Amino acid sequence: MEEKEKNCSEEITEEDDSVEITEKFSEEPEETVENAENAESVENENESADEEDAVSEYNDTAAQFAEMEEELSRAKNDYIRLFAEYDNYRKRTAKEKTETYSNASAKCIENLLPVIDSFERCMQIECADENFRNGINMIFNQLKEFLNKMNVTEIDAVGKEFDPNFHNAIQKISDTDYASGYVCQVFQKGYVIGEKLVRPAMVAVAE
Repeated sequence: MEEKEKNCSEEITEEDDSVEITEKFSEEPEETVENAENAESVENENESADEEDAVSEYNDTAAQFAEMEEELSRAKNDYIRLFAEYDNYRKRTAKEKTETYSNASAKCIENLLPVIDSFERCMQIECADENFRNGINMIFNQLKEFLNKMNVTEIDAVGKEFDPNFHNAIQKISDTDYASGYVCQVFQKGYVIGEKLVRPAMVAVAE
């Protein structure tokens, strides 16, 4: 009888231990799942935070790039405008320099022309002294050579149609061999330096 009770007691004890172990095993998975869920949640939060940081960093970089691109565009426009202004200044200065030189040269030649006119009239006068005449002729040739070097040319007038830009008509002559409106006589030669008028030719025009 005692042995039966003992056996029953041992069986009950074994059953209690089994139940307790089962309960322990059944409780542990719940805690593991909960921990796993918490870990996954934290991981998701970390990933979300990383994504937000990456997006924020990308936006900051894009904003900096856009700002640099805008500054570069402004600098390029300023450079183009400055280059255009300098190029216009250079061209304007070169043109003014050329015009100044041309005007100064024209003024110098204009003041010299009366001397050349006097030499030409002198060459038409009879002179018994051949040496004197040769000396005058040599000086006159030097003056003509100087005019050639300065690109000064005589205006072709006789037989040309009257042009008020180059001819100064002081007389009209009828019964000439020239058609009406054409230059038939030159009283004073005209000159140009390049394409710039130095002095118009003083002429007579046929009626």
